[in-house]
Amino acid sequence: MYQLIQFISRKRAFILFALLEVLSLWFFYSYNNYPSAVMFNTTNYYAAQALDISNSIVEYSNLRKVNDDLSAENKHLYELVGKLQAQQTPISLSNITYKADSAVAARFKFTVAKVTNLSVAQFNNYITIDKGTADGLAPGMGVISSTGVVGKIKSCSEHYSRIISILHSEYTVSAKVKSNNEIGSVKWDGKNPSIVEMTDVSRYKNVRVKDTIMTSDFNYVFPSNIVIGYVSKVGLKPDQTFHDIKVKLATDFSTLSYVYVINNKLEKEQRALESTDSEVKK
Repeated sequence: MYQLIQFISRKRAFILFALLEVLSLWFFYSYNNYPSAVMFNTTNYYAAQALDISNSIVEYSNLRKVNDDLSAENKHLYELVGKLQAQQTPISLSNITYKADSAVAARFKFTVAKVTNLSVAQFNNYITIDKGTADGLAPGMGVISSTGVVGKIKSCSEHYSRIISILHSEYTVSAKVKSNNEIGSVKWDGKNPSIVEMTDVSRYKNVRVKDTIMTSDFNYVFPSNIVIGYVSKVGLKPDQTFHDIKVKLATDFSTLSYVYVINNKLEKEQRALESTDSEVKK
């Protein structure tokens, strides 16, 4: 207390000056309209700026949660669409109607994962995600994004998985042209990371630029009708009976953040059944 009194005693002139300065400023802004308005507007401006910055920081910090919520919602929508597609009735034959088995309609399970590493500039590109065997993932499972096909799992650890990207020179996806259901194969030629080739489509089939290319029904790992890309060019290979089709990928791999891993719960059953064909002796 004594030291405080001593300090005030030593600095009394400065303290008195500061008090008088504050008092004079208060009188100046209180009884003069223009300075008062300027001060009010300036204070409001900086307060609004501070509030905007604060809101931006809060919004940025919430982006991860928003992305997680959107990914979970997309996962739910994919599962719902898969069930609805499987339950659709195809072109009727006479009076026969078709309804998919409930297990078949719900055979695809989706798991959301975050991309932790990827490449697009190599001849054979891979993607790493933050889910593994602990999350029920296994090699061979298909992987898609919210925009289209991504690839399939090559290997898994407990908490991570390695994906063979569709931008891999040895990876092929069974595909179809949406407008005419013509079946073919999609494969990357190792050049442009946004363009793949579709092969084995007869030159006598009508394929147009901007046609949608989707996964076919002949897939173990992907549901049918998942978008792969859009036809960007149609030509003819020399001395061939097939179209030379260039497809612009629907997925931009350079900005890929979240993916959905597809578990076909009936894949083993289907493969086991079809493998019996090779055991039939002539």
